[in-house]
Amino acid sequence: MTTTREAALDHWGDYDRDHPFELFDRVREAGPVHDVTLADGHRAFLVVGYAAAREALNHPDLSKDMLAALARDGALVAEGLPGPAFARHMLSVDPPDHTRLRRLAAGAFRRARLEALEPRIRELVDELLVELDSGPGPVDLVAGFSRPLPFAVVGELLGIDRPDQNLLAGWFASLLAPYTGGEPPAEAVAASDAIVGYLDDLVDSRWETPTEDLVGDLVRACRDDLLTRQELLSTVFQLIVAGHDTTTSLIGNGVALLLQHPDQREALLAEPDLVPRAVEEMLRFDAAVHHATFRYAVRDVTIAGVTIPAGVQVLVNLAAAGRDPERNGDPDLFDVRRSGAAHVTFGHGVHHCVGAPLARLEAEIAFTELLRRFPSMRLAVAPEELHWGHGDGLVLRGLSALPVLLRTSGRPDNPS
Repeated sequence: MTTTREAALDHWGDYDRDHPFELFDRVREAGPVHDVTLADGHRAFLVVGYAAAREALNHPDLSKDMLAALARDGALVAEGLPGPAFARHMLSVDPPDHTRLRRLAAGAFRRARLEALEPRIRELVDELLVELDSGPGPVDLVAGFSRPLPFAVVGELLGIDRPDQNLLAGWFASLLAPYTGGEPPAEAVAASDAIVGYLDDLVDSRWETPTEDLVGDLVRACRDDLLTRQELLSTVFQLIVAGHDTTTSLIGNGVALLLQHPDQREALLAEPDLVPRAVEEMLRFDAAVHHATFRYAVRDVTIAGVTIPAGVQVLVNLAAAGRDPERNGDPDLFDVRRSGAAHVTFGHGVHHCVGAPLARLEAEIAFTELLRRFPSMRLAVAPEELHWGHGDGLVLRGLSALPVLLRTSGRPDNPS
């Protein structure tokens, strides 16, 4: 029997970002691994099954060392911004360098450090929700809450002052804005240059005046020759990107799900203790990170019976894996009571996201407080008017905006 190859496999990434899951389902039903051509012309192997994704994410012969990949084949992948000089962080190296860099950053995400940070997260949530509720009419929950909250939290973690956080947030928004093909737009290049300059100055200031924050910790490690300055700058850059953009999309996508599934919102209102389980279901059902970051085969690799030749990119579709019916029953049902929601949205194996506990904590506080204060919140636009236009290439998928009405006359809300 022969099957017709999905046209999307010849331009993978050139699909409807608002409604991708039907395509993901069809591709996964045709097999867990596929030879594809990316929209930018690069060849890759696409992994869409849950078991295959876990195998690929932790396979020792699938490398994340982007500099080594570019040295091997400069046409393998677009360098992106700010460029290779900022590509020596946890997501772009392999063990033992990965192990060393992860260990240096991991202390900031230990339970004791997060417990100490939790009151500040609650303060930030309160400040943003009070400001959001300061006027009549619809508000954009992305611009007013889901984007500034994670950026403020990562700013607290790194020891970046609030005025500088605002500067950085604007630059990163320009840097991470999606664009199609060709050279990056001038706004992205200017933002990249501004970020590089700021981080250079930040590290210099911590070198001269030590501080008790994560940047200060990394600077001390650099002084002790535990990492290079390039690795230090790359790590700070990566922590800012990973620390805010993914959580922004998690919160925005999650609120949209609740507003489009009123029975699930009512379940959380009736049982607030379900919020942690609901967050896992959101991560599974509508992964903020649709595809894992760069990997390539350093030698021939076989995943789920498919041989991937050496030197080729491997793209792991985390969103498709979360809806694999072989692992999650009734996978297209959004169910905040689902027990044991299986997903790989935070990765798997040695590259499992070091900041996952912080992202979960932020999301749980955010959803709990939003539901408590605004139980009758509703969309201010028709669902079909929502667009997932935020995200950097294939990796991230987030809402461009989320217009909501915080209160309606149908039920009293609790602003206190």
